[in-house]
Amino acid sequence: MKIVFQHNGILPVKKYGGIERILFWHMKELAKRGHEVVLIGHKESQVEKLGIKLIPTPQHAEEIAPLIPNDADIIHLTYNFIPDCKVPTLINMQCNGQIGEKFPKNTVFVSRKHAENHGSDVFIYNALDFDEYPFPAKEKTSFENFLFLAKGSWSVKNLKHCIKACKKAKKHLHIAGGRSYLPSRYIHSHGMVGGDEKIEIMKNCDAFLFPVRWHEPFGIAIIEAMAMGMPVFGSPYGSLPEIIQEGTGKICKNKNELFKEVNSKENYYDRDQIRKYVEDKFCIKNLTDQYLALYEKIIAGENLNESEPTWKLEHGPENLLDY
Repeated sequence: MKIVFQHNGILPVKKYGGIERILFWHMKELAKRGHEVVLIGHKESQVEKLGIKLIPTPQHAEEIAPLIPNDADIIHLTYNFIPDCKVPTLINMQCNGQIGEKFPKNTVFVSRKHAENHGSDVFIYNALDFDEYPFPAKEKTSFENFLFLAKGSWSVKNLKHCIKACKKAKKHLHIAGGRSYLPSRYIHSHGMVGGDEKIEIMKNCDAFLFPVRWHEPFGIAIIEAMAMGMPVFGSPYGSLPEIIQEGTGKICKNKNELFKEVNSKENYYDRDQIRKYVEDKFCIKNLTDQYLALYEKIIAGENLNESEPTWKLEHGPENLLDY
């Protein structure tokens, strides 16, 4: 199968990036299986040594259609766009749509709730390449160091309640993805980090806080934290109840329940069990298997959705939900 991808940034990502990493891992897995993979992308991308053909994107290209090989079987994009060509296109949406925005019939979402919120039932969970997430032996300790891994300035990610809970409990919070400008001995701001620096921060944390105040499509940071053996304490919104299962963390319905977990004196979670859970359910090989099945359907002329998916909730996707 000849599969075409498009991404403007340099691949593989050296620092911050979640969606980009998943895209790259999927391309690499496809090439490993013998598929012909083509990337229309940044000229400095280092993908050809992995068997992926690189077609550099012109600096001011407004339409990628002229760059798509005529013998391609399918195009896989991660944004809402259909190129003007005869090759069928699959759209993998990682974000929430806006009110009134419509998506093509061959759109795939990233969780059951994400799909449901857009009037669809077609989804594939995001996944990790676990080679990039070392799992060192670590003694079980009480909860002392918590992790916040998200864009801190984005209010829906709810850094505010994470800071308040940790200050009140006199526990340490490590912020990777933003900064807190209020001085405190318990709050440690690392800024926007990625790669080895992010992994080192994660190694030193005991649990992950993710009390989002919107319908999170997936939350890649959740499975990254689990890959490092951390339980996740999150809100009841979006995909979180699907991902956070018994033994891997807890759904905290409000800030009081979040504080109770942060203030807990006992860590009864099994790191090995959490790692196995995420390896079994969110492995890049599983993701690639599922996408290949959908590629075949689309190439055969089937539509994945009967109608164009669109945001179904009355309020906008970024309206802050109660917490």
